[in-house]
Amino acid sequence: MPVNERDASYLFDILKAAGKIAKYVEGKKADDFQNDDLLRDAVERNLGIIGEAVRRLSGSFKEEHSDIPWRGVIALRNVLVHEYDSVSGEEIWDVVTVHLPRLADAIRPIMPPPPSGVEG
Repeated sequence: MPVNERDASYLFDILKAAGKIAKYVEGKKADDFQNDDLLRDAVERNLGIIGEAVRRLSGSFKEEHSDIPWRGVIALRNVLVHEYDSVSGEEIWDVVTVHLPRLADAIRPIMPPPPSGVEG
């Protein structure tokens, strides 16, 4: 089933934020992440964007692609927003270096090409 325009927009937002995170952490180590408040804030902000975009995806789209851990992504967003004081840098680093690349890899094949005039 083709991806509707609304879901495609959210998928685009997810991949854009994931790309920013990848760029931010490129060449960094876990200690760099732990000790750089600006880096950590930027990463956590984009993880929140990803979680919100996933939350807004249609239920039918998420059901159709139930192999992707949508609930986990939304749960992380909720923790970042509502329980920010319980988030450890080690957990976020694991998400960014292990789970986020997997999420992006799962989304790319189902992502329609962007409309003309839209940069990725």
